[in-house]
Amino acid sequence: MTLNDVRKKYIDFFASKQHAIIPSSRLVPENDSTTLFTGSGMQPMIAYLLGQKHPEGSRLADSQKCLRVQDIDDIGDNRHTTFFEMLGNWSLGDYFKEQQIPWMFDFLTKELELDPNRIYVTIFAGNDEIGIPKDTESGRIWKNEFQSVGITADIVDDCETNGMQGGRIFSYGEKKNWWSRAGIPENMPVGEPGGPDTEMFWDFGSPLASTRRTGGLNDNELPEPIHAASVYANQPCHVNCDCGRFMEIGNNVFMQYIKTEQGFIELPQRNVDFGGGLERLTAAANDTQDIFTIDIFAPMIAILEKISGKKYADANIQYFRVIIDHIRAVTFLIGDGVVPDKKDQGYFARRLIRRAVRFGRFLEIEKPFLSQLAISVIQSYSNAYSNLLERQEIILSEILKEENKFSKTLRTGLLKFDQIFQNRDDVNGEQAFDLYATYGFPIELIIEEAQRQGKTVDTAGFQKEFDANMKKHQDLSRTASSGKFKGGLADHSDMSVKYHTATHLLHKALKTVLGDHVQQKGSNITPERLRFDFSHPEKMTPEEIKQTENLVNEQIQKDMTVTREEMSVAQAKEKGALGLFEHKYGDTVSIYTMGDFSCEICGGPHVEHTGVLGKFKITKEESASAGVRRIKAVLENLSFRT
Repeated sequence: MTLNDVRKKYIDFFASKQHAIIPSSRLVPENDSTTLFTGSGMQPMIAYLLGQKHPEGSRLADSQKCLRVQDIDDIGDNRHTTFFEMLGNWSLGDYFKEQQIPWMFDFLTKELELDPNRIYVTIFAGNDEIGIPKDTESGRIWKNEFQSVGITADIVDDCETNGMQGGRIFSYGEKKNWWSRAGIPENMPVGEPGGPDTEMFWDFGSPLASTRRTGGLNDNELPEPIHAASVYANQPCHVNCDCGRFMEIGNNVFMQYIKTEQGFIELPQRNVDFGGGLERLTAAANDTQDIFTIDIFAPMIAILEKISGKKYADANIQYFRVIIDHIRAVTFLIGDGVVPDKKDQGYFARRLIRRAVRFGRFLEIEKPFLSQLAISVIQSYSNAYSNLLERQEIILSEILKEENKFSKTLRTGLLKFDQIFQNRDDVNGEQAFDLYATYGFPIELIIEEAQRQGKTVDTAGFQKEFDANMKKHQDLSRTASSGKFKGGLADHSDMSVKYHTATHLLHKALKTVLGDHVQQKGSNITPERLRFDFSHPEKMTPEEIKQTENLVNEQIQKDMTVTREEMSVAQAKEKGALGLFEHKYGDTVSIYTMGDFSCEICGGPHVEHTGVLGKFKITKEESASAGVRRIKAVLENLSFRT
C-alpha cells in the first residue's frame, strides 16, 4: 500500500462520515507566535477548538504538512522525520468519544486491513491534583471494539513497571497521554487548550535488530547501531518503551479543557482532534519497521545509492536517512516560501541543507548532489502538493546556492586549519570549537583532517566547550520560546487580539504607500507588540514609514466597525480581499472588513471596532531576509474609544 493510497483512503473514509475536506495549511503558521513551524495538525485549528465557527462546518478532515525541528537529533532511527504529513479529523463540538473511537478502529482494521490482534492502545490515567479524572470512558469503548472481533482487552495500569501483563489497553500519566502544544499540564500557559488522549500502537512482533543510541545523530556524534534486543533485555517491554517493537500510529485527543488562572475548566464545546502520522500508518500497513522503506522514499534511496556508489544498509543506513529526511523537509519549506537564512525559519532551512551536505561527505560524496534528490521529492508529491512543481526552479536554485556556499565554508575551514596547526601536532578543545563555531567547520571533519595529517584532536575538550555553549544557547532559546508562548495570539488575550487586528490595517497601508507588490510573509504577535514581514525590495524611507503610520492611525480614529462574512474564494477575489491565493483555501473562507479600507481573508480573532486600538507607532523597520522587510510596532494611548 503506497503513501498516496493511505492518504486517499483516510480522506475518503471521513468524507463518507460527512466531514468537509480542508487543504493543508502552510508550514509557516499564520497568526501564531508560539512556534516557527506548523508542528501538528491542530495548530491551524486553535481558534475553532476554542469556539470560533469554522466556515466549513463542525466536521473537518485533512492531511496537514508538519515540521518538527526538535526531532532533528532523532533523525537516523527507523521512525523519526523532521517533515511529515499528519492525517487529521476534527469534531468541533459535534461528535465525541462514542463515535471517534469506533471510526478509528474501523479505519485501521477495515480500510487499512491491519490485524486487530496487533493493535494496542493507551488511555489517560488521570491526575487528581489538577482535577482531571481517569479516562475510563475511552477504555470502555476500546474494550467493546476489541471484543466485537473476539479479542479480550484487559486494562493495565502499571505497565511501565511490570510490563504488559497480557493487557491490550494501558493507562499512562500526562507525560504520555495528555496533549497540548505546550506539553504536560503544568507547562501550559493560561488560555491554552488541551485534553486527555488515547493513542494507537502497531506491534511489529519483536524489537529492532538495531537502533540508535540515545540522542541520535546529532551535530557532533556519529554513533554506531546497537542491538536493541540486548540493551532492553532486562527492562519491562510495553507500548511506550524504546525497543522498537511498537510504533505509535495515531492519537485521538479529546480537547475539552482550557487552562485558567484558577486551574482547568471545561471548554464551551467538547472537541475531537485526531492526528495520525501518514508515513507511520503506511509503514504499519506494509508491516515494515523502517518507515524509510515505504514507497515514497524509494526513488531517493535509489538516487543516493547511484551517486554514492553505496547501498542503503547497516553501515550507511543512518547517513541515508538523515540526507533523505532533510532534503524532503527543505524542499517543502522552500515550497512554502522559506529560504535559507541566518535566522528564524530560514536558519533551519539552512541547517537542514548543511547537515545533508555533511552526511553526504560521510558517504564520500564531494560534488553537489542535493538538487537531484529534491527533484525526486517534487515528482513524488506533485499530485498532492502542486506548489512544489510551481516553485521547482526556486527550490532547486536555493538548495544549490546554499550547498555551494557551505562547500566554500568547508574549503575555508580547511585553509584555516592549516594556518593554525601547521607547526602543531595536536588540536586542543578550545581551538577545535573555534573552528566549528567561527568557520562552521564540523568536528567530524576536524578529526578527519587531523588524522590525515597525523595530528590528534582533544575531542573531550571540544565536547566540554560544545556542551557549555549549547547550554547557553538552549537557555536563551528557552527564554525566547517562553516569551513567545506567554504572549502568543493563541491565548486570545485582549492585547493580542488588538495587535492582530492592527496587522490588517498595516498590511493595507503598506500596499497603499509602497505598491501592490507588497504581500504578507509572516507575522508574530504578542500582547506587547506586533511584528509583520512583507515583500519589498528595499529599505523604507523615513517618509514612507511616517506615511504608513499616519494612514493606520487615520483608520483607527475613524472607529470603523469590523465585520465578518463567509463566502467562496471566487467571491473573495472579486471583492478584492487580500489573501495568499497561490495557496489552497477551503470552499468557504472568512473575510474581515474594516470600513472601505481593509478587506482580508483571515481565521483569527478581531476587535469589534478600530477605535479601541489606540495610537499605532512603528518602532523599527529592518531586513528580514532577501526581498523581505520587517516592521515592529506598538499600540499606545489606548484612549480613542473604549
